Parts: sequence; C-alpha cells; structure tokens
Amino acid sequence: MLFGVPDTKDETGLGAADPQGPVPETLRRLRDADLPLVRMADVCLCEYTSHGHCGVLVGGEVDNDRTLPLLAKAAVAYAEAGAEVVAPSAMMDGQVRALRQALDDAGHLQAVILAYASKHASFLYGPFREAAGSAPAFGDRRSYQMDPANRREALHEMTLDAEEGADILMVKPALTSLDLLVEARRRFDLPLAAYQVSGEFAMIEAAARQGWIDRRGAALETLTAIARAGADVLISYFAREAATWLAEEGA
Repeated sequence: MLFGVPDTKDETGLGAADPQGPVPETLRRLRDADLPLVRMADVCLCEYTSHGHCGVLVGGEVDNDRTLPLLAKAAVAYAEAGAEVVAPSAMMDGQVRALRQALDDAGHLQAVILAYASKHASFLYGPFREAAGSAPAFGDRRSYQMDPANRREALHEMTLDAEEGADILMVKPALTSLDLLVEARRRFDLPLAAYQVSGEFAMIEAAARQGWIDRRGAALETLTAIARAGADVLISYFAREAATWLAEEGA
C-alpha cells in the first residue's frame, strides 16, 4: 500500500491527484516491472495539505463535502496509473460512494475499494505521521476520526461503507479493534482487513531492541491474534518478514 510524500504541499492537497505525483509514478513503475504484487494506494489528503488535515479547511474546520471530489479525483488518478485497490482513509462521510461513482464513470469498474471503515483517532499513529510529515499543524482529527470508546459508531460506519459499495472493510489500529473484527465477522460477508499501525510496530521494535521480548515471536503472535479475530487481510510493517517467517515454518 502506497502513501505519497510530496515535495510541495498546499492548502487543499491538490497534489494528491497529480498524475506525476509520487503515488502514480510509483504505481506505473510497479506495473511496468510486472511484480507479483497487489498494487494498493491509500487515498487521503493529509500528506499533501500544508496544514496536515485530511480535507479542505473552511473556517478552520474540515469541510466534508468539498473534500469528497478531491478524494475521488485522486482515486481515479491512482487507478489510471495501475492501482488495483484504492483505500480511502480520510474518514469523510460518503467517501466510498464518491470514489465508487468516480471510478465507474472513468471506466475503472474493477477497481477494488478497501474502506478505512473503522479508523480511530488513535495515539498509535505517531511514527507514521513523523515519517510522512502529515501531523496536523493545529488541533487534532477527532472531528472526523472516531472515538475509540464508541463501539456502536464503529460498527455503524462499517455498515454505511458496505452499503456505499466498499469491497473490503478495514479496522485501524488492529490490536485495539479486535472486538470490532469479531463482531464484523458476524455481521458482514465482505472481506475484512486490519491495519497494524506504526505505533504497534514501533512498540514491538523498541521492546525487542531492549531485549525484553523476542521480535519474531511477538510479531507473529500479534499478527496471529489479528487473523484469529477475523481479519482476512493484514496490513503490517512486518509484512515482508512475516511472509518469510511463515514460509520457513511451512505455514
């Protein structure tokens, strides 16, 4: 899954849909290399806005409806560059419907939408935000990301995304959403995904470097717990190593 880190940013994040931007350029290179990968692209504006929020600001607040066309335009740009899966993560109301309509209108009927359906306003995103330079310049994202304590809202958002045409539903962060995966497995026939985020990864890395835990064992144990809870797709910074470890173990 690709995230863009552009050279320049602006108030509205227009660079997200730039056909010559980092994500489309990388997608084209991956497509031309014919690698045995599923090409996935995150769809959000936070890496491209000068203020670090996930949408267009009006009066200091994110304007949901003005953001949707920009997300849709970015998704089409990524599909045209070779993305097989687009993953809207801005947590705007109606984002899945907006992307599905735009993709279909552009002829990308087979493009898969992996919806960040339950994305909490978590303290575990810090390492990623530092690496991508996407931390909010002011305020926080609690007005559009979800309260981790509100289980009913999370399941409601997953239902809405399914109704809008999502092909895969995702929870994020993974380890603090295991109960949601279990319940989602009962409610939905769609594939489920879970994102083991940068903070989850970093905690294992830091503890392993201190010699407090076994790195490989802890990584596989947490990934196993996520899969056991119901995830069909696991997104993790351990992905490449985990695939090797599992192959070694004959899994």
